[in-house]
Amino acid sequence: MTLPEFLYHIGYSIKKNHVLKHQKRLPGPVISIGNVTVGGTGKTPATIAVAEEAMKRGFSPIILTRGYRGKTEGPCFVKQSAVSSQQSDKKNKTNSLLITHHSSLLYGDEPVLMAERLKDVPVVKCADRYEGGIFAINSIAPSLHHSIIFILDDGFQHWRLHRDVDVVLVDGLNPFGNRRILPVGPLREPLSELKRAGIFVITKIKNEALADELKGINPDAPVYFSEYEMHRIRDKEGNEFQAEALRDKKVHAFCGIANPESFRQTVLSLSGEMSGFKAFRDHCKYTEADLMFLERQRKALNCDYLITTEKDMVKLRELKAPDDVLCIEIGFKVRAAFFEDVFRRIERSA
Repeated sequence: MTLPEFLYHIGYSIKKNHVLKHQKRLPGPVISIGNVTVGGTGKTPATIAVAEEAMKRGFSPIILTRGYRGKTEGPCFVKQSAVSSQQSDKKNKTNSLLITHHSSLLYGDEPVLMAERLKDVPVVKCADRYEGGIFAINSIAPSLHHSIIFILDDGFQHWRLHRDVDVVLVDGLNPFGNRRILPVGPLREPLSELKRAGIFVITKIKNEALADELKGINPDAPVYFSEYEMHRIRDKEGNEFQAEALRDKKVHAFCGIANPESFRQTVLSLSGEMSGFKAFRDHCKYTEADLMFLERQRKALNCDYLITTEKDMVKLRELKAPDDVLCIEIGFKVRAAFFEDVFRRIERSA
């Protein structure tokens, strides 16, 4: 272990041990969706899928998220959903905002994306997820309290909050990078901490060797495989396009996500010809200059469309993206047994 890794591990251990001594429990079941690495493993599509499944089963899900890089502080709803200002607890009014508009700058990319996809699910932004959960409980109709279930976005390292199910996602294409902890590698904590996981989901490809490794670390946690599937293609106004519409078109793709190669492969599977590809940094805050550059590239390559991710489109709309920009919405496809497992554990903890 290098000196930077050693120092990080000391800080990590001190923080973890301190927080665990003061761990709090919300008045409702908590499902955590997380990972052990920095970077994209598909947490947002998985969170959306679990919330949708929860609604099908009669629950009232509430998503608790940190809202990475979002500037708004304190607990707030990323959008107004099944909540009204009349229902808001008066004690929280000075600390909360009931949002009726979206802004990735204020709330972060992923929270806005989840709020747009899940029209009837409250998405609460707060660094302290326990505080966010209590805020949500105090802000909704009492009649819903018996059916509330909390979904903790990116929660595997959020030790201060008790969870009933820990779902850990692992990238099947690049599971652990160089297998070193921060700041030398992508691991947020040592791989031995995967013993805390309740359920593993390997994303993107069916990596049997990785499944065997995970079972070796934590034999009690079942391993499921998931893949991305195209949910739909749409423009900035929400108008839908059939996948076949891209088959005979030339496209220039771009994205600002942790794993651009995964998106590039998705576009290649849909388009007749991808004439160009531009990878911006993860969580890129696009500017008008970026859009001008991309539009020039599209014209120079004689492309029909610019195509990007759903998360990137959230930010581009705020810059008045050109009409020829399309985005691909991605869904989380997994066996039904995964959901049965998750909600069976919730019922046991009730």
